Amino acid sequence: MQLHGWEAVLFYVLAFMTLIMGVFVISARIAVHSALFLISALVNVALIFILLRAEFVAGVQILVYVGGVMVLFLFVIMLVQTRAEEESRVRLYTGQTKAVYVIAMLLAFAFIAAMRPAQSGFQSPDATAPTQTSADRGTATGQGAGGVSEDTQKVGSALYREAALPFEIASVLLLVAMVGAVMLARGSKQEKLYE
Repeated sequence: MQLHGWEAVLFYVLAFMTLIMGVFVISARIAVHSALFLISALVNVALIFILLRAEFVAGVQILVYVGGVMVLFLFVIMLVQTRAEEESRVRLYTGQTKAVYVIAMLLAFAFIAAMRPAQSGFQSPDATAPTQTSADRGTATGQGAGGVSEDTQKVGSALYREAALPFEIASVLLLVAMVGAVMLARGSKQEKLYE
């Protein structure tokens, strides 16, 4: 899919804003502010999906990530009450920042390498299949085989065929984030018990 004119400009603006919000997520000192920056980054990603005419994916992005996961994270953060103690505490783990950057770069390269095979699944159906199948016949009405929208069929096919590894990586990242939130809540409760 080629973006021209204002669509290309809007795409680059949204992509830049998503990157800026991502930097704010990791650099914010207050956890609630970090979660709010993450919500705005996820909304920007949903807007990019709408720009690329993937309305179903944008709706799922808003409902699942912004509506569900981030609200859960905000509740956990507010219950844990991690706030000014982080600012007053001296940074004890300055030696680990280099290791964190190295691990982040390795994860980014691994994610990019995992996405390479998935790129073939996102080609337009015109370039890959000149004959018209039963799923392609519904393109005039926006419906695929079985009354399911073509966008939904492409998402399902890409998730379970071409992009299975990045899908699993994202699910592991969500699991790690939830375990981290539980450990934050548990750690603060144990500190209060031992004081």
